[in-house]
Amino acid sequence: MTEPRYDVVAIGNAIVDILSPAADAFIAENGMTKGAMALVFSPEEADALYAKMGPGQEVSGGSAANTIAGMAALGSACAFIGQVADDQLGEVFAHDIRAAGIRFDTSARPGAPTTGRCLIFVTPDGQRTMNTFLGASHYLPADALDAALIADARYLYLEGYLWDPEEPRAAMRAAIDIARGAGRKIAFTLSAEFVIDRHRDAFHELIEHGLIDVLFANEAEIVSLTGAADVDAAVAAVAGKVPLVVVTLSERGAMAVADGQRVTVPAQPIEKVVDTTGAGDLFAAGFLHGQSRGKSLEASLTLGAICAAEVIQHFGARPIVDLKAIAAAI
Repeated sequence: MTEPRYDVVAIGNAIVDILSPAADAFIAENGMTKGAMALVFSPEEADALYAKMGPGQEVSGGSAANTIAGMAALGSACAFIGQVADDQLGEVFAHDIRAAGIRFDTSARPGAPTTGRCLIFVTPDGQRTMNTFLGASHYLPADALDAALIADARYLYLEGYLWDPEEPRAAMRAAIDIARGAGRKIAFTLSAEFVIDRHRDAFHELIEHGLIDVLFANEAEIVSLTGAADVDAAVAAVAGKVPLVVVTLSERGAMAVADGQRVTVPAQPIEKVVDTTGAGDLFAAGFLHGQSRGKSLEASLTLGAICAAEVIQHFGARPIVDLKAIAAAI
C-alpha cells in the first residue's frame, strides 16, 4: 500500500451558513426548538425565514466541510467532495473551501435547486438554532467521485447528514468500496439523532460488516444508536465492532475507546461561549489530525477539545486563529 498524498478526503453537504443573533423570544415566536436543527423543504420557506433574520454573516459550512477546514488549518492535506449549484452561494462555497487550501473539484450543478444554506439563529447563551435548506447538496451523484483521489487519502470521512437522500447515499457506499479496496480507513460521524432514527438499521449494518474504522458521536447520538441506558453502556455495545469510538461529552470533555483502552480528557477552559456552531465538527478535525500524525489517543482528544473550544468563542464554524501553532505545542 502506497503512502497517501492526502490525510483525509471528506464527502458531505456543501452548505453556506448564514448566522444572525436572535433573542430567545424570536426562537419561540417562530416555532423553533432552541438548539435543534430543522430541515426547510422549499426555497420559498427558506427565503421567508431569511427575510426575518437580522444582520448576519455568510460563512461556508456543512459538517464534514467544517471538519476538513479545521484539519487544513492544522496542516493536514485535505480534499472535499460535495455538490453545489451554479449560483452565487455555490461560488461562495467553492471559493472559501479552496482558499483554505482544500482540493475541491466537484462540478457545480446547473439549474434548480439552489446551493444549500443553513439559517442559524444564535441566542445570547451561544446556542445555535439551525434551519437547513439542503438544496443541491442532496443531488451528489456517484459519478462525481474521483476514485483515484479517494484511494489516495489516509481517511475517508463521511457525514451522516448526507445519508438521507438516495443519490449521495449511493455515492458514499461506492466511496467506501473504493477506500476499502485501497486499504484506507473510513471515519463516520453520526451527525444527529434524527438521522439515526431514520437510518439506524443501515448504520448498524455498516458497523456489523466492519466498514467503519472510526465512529464519531456525541453522547445522545451513541445512546440513540444503541438503545443503551447510558453513554458507557452504549460505547461498550459498539466498541468491540468499531476499532475506534470517539464520543464528545459536552462540558465534561470527550472519550475515545480503542483496543480495550478507554481515554478521557476534560473540556478546555473558555472565556465565553459565543456560538456553538461547529463544535463537534472542529473536535473531529483536531482528533483526526492528531491520529493522522501518529499522536496518542490522549493527545488527539486534547487537540480536538482545543479546536472545539476555539470555535465556540466566535461566530461561525471555521477557525480564526493559528491552529498550527496550537497543534505544534501538543
